[in-house]
Amino acid sequence: MQRENISSGSTWEPIIGYSRAVKVGNQVLVSGTTGTGADGKLVGPNDPEAQTLQALKNIEMALNRSGAELRHVVRTRLYVTKIDQWEKIARAHGQIFGEIRPATTLVEVSRLIDPDMMIEIEADAIIHE
Repeated sequence: MQRENISSGSTWEPIIGYSRAVKVGNQVLVSGTTGTGADGKLVGPNDPEAQTLQALKNIEMALNRSGAELRHVVRTRLYVTKIDQWEKIARAHGQIFGEIRPATTLVEVSRLIDPDMMIEIEADAIIHE
């Protein structure tokens, strides 16, 4: 099977040694993605819903670059720094995945790479056409 690395263009990718996503066959695995905008700045400081929506937008862009779409997502993993904000985060996730309904995990972590980041999301997709 052929492997394709999907880049977001981040300067960190070659330094850390990762890809935004990796496509192997009909599977696309998207790395942990935060609510960073195109300008490299965090969207919605202190707003878990805004950060979740931006992270999902970033995931959608990575999926599109690989030939996949949000409807192909079968699993998401959400890492949050404040589990008591789960309802806002879940509402944003539901806005995007309400009809798709992937298997999902939501767990609290002590912190992310930037102290203002409140969420990081991974996604797995299978292109089924």
